[in-house]
Amino acid sequence: MYPQQIIDALRHVRYPGTGKDLIESGMLEDDIRISGLEVSFSLIFEKDNDPFMKSVVKASEVAVQTYVDANAAVHIHTKFKKQNLQPAAAAPVLQAKHVIAIHSGKGGVGKSTVAANLAIALAQRGMRVGLLDADIHGPSMPKMFHTEDCRPVSAEVDGRTLIDPIEQYGVKMLSIGFFVDPAQAVVWRGGMASNAIKQLIQDANWGELDYFLIDLPPGTSDIHLTLVATLQLTGAIVVTTPQPVSLVDARKGVDMFRNEKINVPVLGIIENMAWFTPAELPENKYYIFGRDGGKHLAQDLGMPLLGQIPLVQSIREAGDDGAPIAMQTGHPAAAIFAAIAEKI
Repeated sequence: MYPQQIIDALRHVRYPGTGKDLIESGMLEDDIRISGLEVSFSLIFEKDNDPFMKSVVKASEVAVQTYVDANAAVHIHTKFKKQNLQPAAAAPVLQAKHVIAIHSGKGGVGKSTVAANLAIALAQRGMRVGLLDADIHGPSMPKMFHTEDCRPVSAEVDGRTLIDPIEQYGVKMLSIGFFVDPAQAVVWRGGMASNAIKQLIQDANWGELDYFLIDLPPGTSDIHLTLVATLQLTGAIVVTTPQPVSLVDARKGVDMFRNEKINVPVLGIIENMAWFTPAELPENKYYIFGRDGGKHLAQDLGMPLLGQIPLVQSIREAGDDGAPIAMQTGHPAAAIFAAIAEKI
């Protein structure tokens, strides 16, 4: 290894407050030291309570191991232009009346589509809504809210420097997708991903909310345990398709939340892709993935079926276009999400 490789690797790391890479931002100190597979260098931040510091340091470590040597032992020191002489304030408690996790046992069942549309449907009812995209390895919300080019900035709040969420369609939102290159995979260990999620919760200027929705990654992982330990969840919603392979994983998700160590109420089941309805035959229903699987699962587990959402092209197109279908108040699919929001 040699210093220029380290510099080139750090060009892949952006400082979220400005959107510029670390080299362009002048944040790398001229003190790179290399001894075999040991690498050390310093990053310079404006002040010692910079809200992006932890995530930038972690991303820098991963960049060196990704672009230089996977076996490198990376030691990063932090320096500050301004010293914060005031004692650090305690992390603020999220001011949300209800914190709801949106979960799926497996990927590809439309969990993020459901989370985005429910957030908008609640906001349309006059609720103050926050949405956290906690799917570190597959963040979808920047695309679905047409905010892919947005970069959160920092704000001074009660003596603390916090991340300002992006606001779109009446929903305050944060996603790891705002802080990483969308063309590159997020290759993070469980601890790194969990720390990033905690930072997006505790170091963000969410303000007072009626509902804080969390779009969880599929399955069960460190992130789920971190959220339970960090927040007092009001409840969880499990999204599934009617097909048996999805129902098996949905049942495991319900079991996870009902585990005595987690003990989070499951508010109900949402069955997505319940049937296919072509636009030219709006009265027809084709049960491609099976019929009423989510309904039967809810009955078997003794919990509400919050709604059945059809597989229609307009829902997919609206999400891909960055304007979820819930915004089209006269659309039949929007009415379904509105009805689910009312039940919640």
